[in-house]
Amino acid sequence: MPRFVIGASLKAYFGRERTMTWSRAIDDLCRTHPAVRAGAVEPFAIPGFLSIAEVSALAAGGPLRIGAQNVFWDDGAYTGEVSPRQLAEFGVSLVEVGHAERRRLFGETDEDVARKVDAILAAGLTPLVCVGEETEGAPAEAAQAVLRQLEASIGPALAAGRSGRVIVAYEPVWAIGAAEPAGDGHIREVCRALRETLRRPGLADDSAVLYGGSAGPGLIARIADAADGLFLGRFAHDPAAFARILDEAGSLAQARADPVPGEHGGDADERSTW
Repeated sequence: MPRFVIGASLKAYFGRERTMTWSRAIDDLCRTHPAVRAGAVEPFAIPGFLSIAEVSALAAGGPLRIGAQNVFWDDGAYTGEVSPRQLAEFGVSLVEVGHAERRRLFGETDEDVARKVDAILAAGLTPLVCVGEETEGAPAEAAQAVLRQLEASIGPALAAGRSGRVIVAYEPVWAIGAAEPAGDGHIREVCRALRETLRRPGLADDSAVLYGGSAGPGLIARIADAADGLFLGRFAHDPAAFARILDEAGSLAQARADPVPGEHGGDADERSTW
């Protein structure tokens, strides 16, 4: 099981050419990065719908997981929609649902998200469920708000007998696009609460909690005791910046894996390296 999950969504920022240039750089990075090769860091990328086929073909056989930014909950007479089955046929294994922009701009509700989560799990894919409170407040209040949101999003599917892995992206709405992420203590308290909620029947052991919302370099080290990774936005548009985050996550994962000198008969020279 990977220690950290690190990924990014391109939203609708890039056209085809830039998407493929970025994707080639990220795919090359992930195929060669020591922490990814060691299985300590699980990377993912979520391009726009029109680029999924090309990006998925590019990443085939490598460690980079490919996601989709949205999905509909069924096949059939739904003009303009895309189903989980169709996404799976194109190599998608991760589907983002419930982002604050979907809720604000397109009127997506908790019920909509719940139906999508159910369909995603039924198709054998991993839902990436976005949750986040609207306004800045006390961490305890934020935790209560996002736990209600998460339960409304995944509870119906679990009650119906669905099972599988769920990744939760905690993105405080007030921190999305801000100059700085939420405070470290705020993030840790909310992510710990979300982690506890994921320890329930039906959810896989590798279910994870990520932080998004103006995430950048240096943050993962400050919240690693409570979060399992980062969901990156515009910061990751520069592949070199994505690489910095992988470096940080890899260093943290290795530090946790390394034995302490003098314990178990080991010493500093016996430490493993990625």
